[in-house]
This record gives sequence, C-alpha cells and structure tokens, in this order.
Amino acid sequence: MLPALPTARRLPSKRKPDVVVIGSGVGGSMAAHALIGAGLDVQMIERGVPVKRGEQNWARDAAIELSPYYSMESHYRLRGTSRGRKGSYQCVGGPSLFYGGIALRLRSTDFDRRPEIVGATGAAWPISYEDLAPYYRVAEGILGVAGRNAHNPADPAEAAVYPFRSPPMQGPARVIRDAAAGLGLHPSHLPLAIDFEGTGSGMKPCLKCGTCDGYVCAVGAKREPATAVLPGLVGRGLTLVPNTVAVRILWRGRRIAGVVGIDRKSGRRTVFTGRCYILAGGALGSAHLALASGLASASPAGGWVGRCLMRHCNMIAYGIFRGPLDGCEAFHKQIGIFDHYGLREDEPKFGIIQSIHAPPPGVIADRLPGFMSNVLDPWIPWCTGLLAIAEDEPRRENRVEVSRIRSDRYGIPRATITHRYTRRDLAARRHLAGVARAVLRAAGARVIPTLAIHTFSHAVGTLRMGPDPRMAPLDRWCRFRGTDNLWVTDGSFMPRSAAVNPSLTIAANALRVAERIAGVRRASRIARQARLVGSLA
Repeated sequence: MLPALPTARRLPSKRKPDVVVIGSGVGGSMAAHALIGAGLDVQMIERGVPVKRGEQNWARDAAIELSPYYSMESHYRLRGTSRGRKGSYQCVGGPSLFYGGIALRLRSTDFDRRPEIVGATGAAWPISYEDLAPYYRVAEGILGVAGRNAHNPADPAEAAVYPFRSPPMQGPARVIRDAAAGLGLHPSHLPLAIDFEGTGSGMKPCLKCGTCDGYVCAVGAKREPATAVLPGLVGRGLTLVPNTVAVRILWRGRRIAGVVGIDRKSGRRTVFTGRCYILAGGALGSAHLALASGLASASPAGGWVGRCLMRHCNMIAYGIFRGPLDGCEAFHKQIGIFDHYGLREDEPKFGIIQSIHAPPPGVIADRLPGFMSNVLDPWIPWCTGLLAIAEDEPRRENRVEVSRIRSDRYGIPRATITHRYTRRDLAARRHLAGVARAVLRAAGARVIPTLAIHTFSHAVGTLRMGPDPRMAPLDRWCRFRGTDNLWVTDGSFMPRSAAVNPSLTIAANALRVAERIAGVRRASRIARQARLVGSLA
C-alpha cells in the first residue's frame, strides 16, 4: 500500500511558515523537497485531492480526460489551432500523475540561441546546461530514474549513469529498434522514472501493464510527486492543504503579503501568509493567477506576463500490424530516436521520436459513435505507436489572458488560451512524422494512421526567465521581477520548449531555485540575529 496523504495538515495559528507553495506538481513538490531538506517550514496549497490507487485506475474511463481527476470547473476557452474549452487535472501531485514517466534532460545545445526558432521574441536562457547538471543528478535520484548506462550520443556525456537499470526491451520495442537501426537510425533506451525493482518504500514494482501514458499508476510504480516526493515530505513536516483554490496573490509594493484560498467543500476563505512564496500552478495556472492578481503591473516585463506559451508540436503515428505483436501487453515506451534533434549548430532542429503504447480503449470509444465504441478494441494488440515531438517557437502572440467581465464560481477571472503553430513548427512535425511512418513501415505495419496532438500536457513558457528585465518576467533565479519574495518553479519559467518532456528540467530547476531561496532565508535569519545581538550589546 502507498503511504496515505492526509486531507489537510495546518501549522499552529501563531506560526508563520518560511515558504508558502502554490501547487503540488513537479515544480512545487521538488522545491518543497529542497526547502524542507534545508530546515525550512513549508506550507503547500493544492486545488486537487489525493488520488486513490487500485484496480479502478485500469478502467476504460480512467484515462486522461475521462478520469475523475480531470475537471472543467475552471475551464479555459481556446483560440487558434485548438478550439472549444479545456479543463485541468486537479489532484495532489498535479498532471504528472498521468504522464508516461519519460525523464530526459535537455541537451546542452538546447540552451544555445537558435535564430530559426527564437526569431524576434528575445527568448534566451540566462543559465546553461552546466548550471542545471548537478540538479539533474539529484532529481534523477529522488525520482529513481531507470536507464541504460550505455552512452547515447544525444545525451550529455555525464548523464550516462542512472540510479537504476531499466528492463530489457519488450517485444514491441525490439521490433521498433530493429526497424529503425535497419534504416540507419540510432535508437536508444529512454530513461524512465518508473520503479521496475520495487525499491521504493511501500510501493510495488512496475507490472509492465502498458498503462503509463494517460493513466494514474494503479500500483504506484510510476515515480511522480504523489508517490516519490510528497508522502516523505508530509512525514517530515510539510503542511499540505488540498482541495483549496488559490484565487488571489496579495501584494503591496515589492512584497507579497499573502495568498487568498477558498476551501472547495465549505467555501471558507483563508489568507495564507509566509515570508516567501513559490508559484507552481503550471504554465497555464500560474500565468492565470499572476494576471488575475494584477502582478503584471508590478513587473518591468508586465507586457510579457502570460506570453510565449509553448506546448510542443506533436503527432502520433500508429502502426497496425498483420496480427498481435509479440509481448503486445507489455511495456512499449522504451525507444528514443534523436537523429533529427539538431545536436550541432549546422544541423536543422526537428525533435525526438519515441515509442508509445496504443491509445487507451476508453479514449477511442469516447471519440466514436456509440455503436462503434468497442469495434476497435480487438485491434489494439496489433498496434504500437511512435510519438513525434517537435520544438515549437516561443511566439508572443501565443498567450494566456484573463477576462475583465467573466469569472468562475470562485471569483477568478476566466482565462482564454490563444495558441497557433508556425509554418516552421508544422514543417518540423511533418518531417518527424515522416520518419516515424518510415520506421513503422520497415517494422511491418500494414496501416499507419496519424493523429495530431492538441493537449497542453507539455505547456511551458508563460512566465519565462531571461536576461532582459523588459522582456522576461523572471530573473535567472526565477524570482518574479518587481517583487522581492515571489519565485516561480513550474514549466512557465522555460524560455524555450526544447523537444523533450519538460518534467525532469522542471524538477531540476525547482531544486536549484529552492536552494537559492533557502540561502536567502538563512542570510535573513543571520542578519536578524546580528541585529538582535547588536541591540543587546
């Protein structure tokens, strides 16, 4: 059994925490990990509820947007490439509970300026790969990343040693590996934040059931915040307050004074106060809350708050074979192909191709007429997929903005998301999808349908860091410019999306920023003690 997370723990009323964290996803949880490790008191506000683990997580209606943890309660309106409305995942640990476990570092070249991607947006990393490298190592240890230690030319050389060893390739992955190698490509093992050996406290090892992407792990083997981080932190003193909606950040001058939260059950309003604050509600949620709180007017880069939203330009190619694949029920997501990543400046950058499972049966059924809801189920064992991830441009026009006249049930201004891909984005995706189809044909697939992905699961960039105070809301330490005690540790900090899942980079940067905050708090305490000693002298 997984350690149970409490429904709420509150600090004694007279005790003000050192840090208030808004959001329990990767960025918030990893920041809290470092802060508590440094001896600071941390209070965490989370809109969602603890997730239950068990056989219900394998049900047809448990995947992604069919899940009970996906909510339209405070939905976003969509404009641009996507239309309609989009909800959000509301659970302790955040949307990472539904990710596939891929734990890739950015490449050192991802930090270089690429004019064909950056354009006139001024997107620039104020840090380098070397600044993040030690925190990548720590994050991989916390998450128990499993990989193969053979050197992959697409990886930084010192990233070749992982804390745990991933299992040998299963049947579908071997088919893809051999086909890709036969085309002159260089497939390699993907590092995975998944417990294959049962080394995590109180958790079961991975069953290789094939329900990583889009599902909550039924046995807790997938190493995300709700399994790998938060239970231990609660045991060490983290005050976790779930089911609480952060509706406003209160500020005066350069100081954040508190966060207004509303209990979703009782409707009770509480002002959470601390000495420092971390915003980690995700690239959409954090920008939404910052704009709703008027923080854009506090920043010299206020016109860029909520801007430069990126989400990758993705497409899945599914290969349907003559019959069931060997080991079709096993783990598919093991192969990465980096041949078109643009590892040198003289090479065009397209992105990564990685293996992926067949689509969840419940999701297929939800998108078909009722009489066809089960018609494709028998074909799923005959299928495996390749996901093409292309880096998208950080365009200023792609943004989160709030309404002046509409609000949700909690009084938060409604938000609209505008996002359109550029010709370069779409061309990069077409190129990668073409390579993916070629690999699947070489593997023996008879039919290869493709599906463009329109989710915001890899959303980054709305509160980006950068060297220019006029164009980047965050400085190199992810402090919100114009304030003295607010930092941001979710994916919104990234000035570019690169072309890999951003989770491990968010985790590493959160550790880096939290270490900085802990140092600031220690220096502040020493200064106060010095003043006290001086007054007594």
